[in-house]
Amino acid sequence: MSLSPDARSTAVGSLREPGTGPIFLPDEPGYDAARAAWMAATDQRPAAVATPTTPAEVAAVVKAAAAAGLRVAPQSTGHSASPLPGRGLDDVVLVRTGALDEVTIDAANRRARVGSGVVWEPAVTAAAEHGLAALHGSSPNVGIAGYSLGGGASWYARQLGLATNSLTGVELITADGELVRASHTENPDLFWALRGGGGSFGVVTALEFRLYDFSTAYAGLLLWDVADAERVLRTWARWAPAAPEAITTAFRILNLPPLPDIPEVVRGRHIAVIDGAILADDDRAAEILAELRAQRPEVDTFARVPTPAITRIHMDPEPPTPAVTNGALLAAFPDAAVDAFVAELGVGTRSTLFFGELRQLGGALVRPAEGGGALDRLDGDFSVLGVAIVPTPQARAAGEADARALVTALAPWANGRHYLNFTERADVDPRTFFPEEVWSRLTAIRATVDPGGLFVANHPIGREAAPVG
Repeated sequence: MSLSPDARSTAVGSLREPGTGPIFLPDEPGYDAARAAWMAATDQRPAAVATPTTPAEVAAVVKAAAAAGLRVAPQSTGHSASPLPGRGLDDVVLVRTGALDEVTIDAANRRARVGSGVVWEPAVTAAAEHGLAALHGSSPNVGIAGYSLGGGASWYARQLGLATNSLTGVELITADGELVRASHTENPDLFWALRGGGGSFGVVTALEFRLYDFSTAYAGLLLWDVADAERVLRTWARWAPAAPEAITTAFRILNLPPLPDIPEVVRGRHIAVIDGAILADDDRAAEILAELRAQRPEVDTFARVPTPAITRIHMDPEPPTPAVTNGALLAAFPDAAVDAFVAELGVGTRSTLFFGELRQLGGALVRPAEGGGALDRLDGDFSVLGVAIVPTPQARAAGEADARALVTALAPWANGRHYLNFTERADVDPRTFFPEEVWSRLTAIRATVDPGGLFVANHPIGREAAPVG
């Protein structure tokens, strides 16, 4: 809703109650820095920004916001913040949880506990010191909370499934301002909803998740000039659906700018890349890769590497980046889809996309996870994602158009579903993330735990009064 200037001033002024921690209001020093998302093209201007340092301060902020008639939007790094401004932020307190940054490894029980502000690099490094691995993202500075609540497709996903289904416990502040624990045995309906349902159910303060008994994998990338993209993509698209579950890969066409921080071998170049990881010994991994290596890559970095290094094989930008994206899940990727993809991004095209990406799904990603949550699998054989770097309004318009054009070109093979963590547009219906019966249960749980609609998420779950099964 929209507040009048006087009503907004009164409401936000009441937030500075004892125990709420730092609060930043518009036009005050620190507000712009506090509201800035990693997705730097996102101009989020909430009524106030809170940066609590403890769960108790989170609870105090939630209570103060509710009492003032304001809503609450939880956010860690803001990697997926783009849809949030479209939800209306005039009456919203943005709660940035980056200061909740503790990491604890229980090696004996193969468990990690992290604050909701933790990004993947310190958690992966801490786990590796005990010979263990987490189902981390493809960038070292993605927030664990948002990644895990929205699904989490790691480089090990075709064998081990979505990261959200490795969660063993979540602690959060609910709409009544209370700290609640959700697990398989405590608040199990809420726990089910949190595992893939996103940020509509409260402000998460801590997560616990399973770790796995490895600390290295056979991982890296294969690189070709874009002139070879069609040939390589045709091979990869045929190989990927039947590949062993031990391997998870992505295919991309990248158009890299001539910037000094980009390695010289690819600086300013138009290239095709296959990257990923294999959970197998070196000999078996080489067998799995043989058909791809037969395509004569210019660069081949696949080797046995520690898991902390695998967080960077995708070469994702790490500083805050102005970007726009578009994506979808695909039911298939036949030869005609290869033609369509290369026509958008291959030699001689004028696309402004930084890259167009296809991720290999299948394996454990498409099987229902035993005891899983709201998102226990991804429907589809592949996902597609177009990403443009947009430092200016003109670049943004072109990037949005080109990302849309890529997804439209592949529409004949789309299945009508989207993956929450790869969806940066407010105009995507959140129902497309879930089967109908899952959406119905999610809305019923939301109505139970947040009947007044206090919480605002980038992809909101609606509220529908219905029995919770």
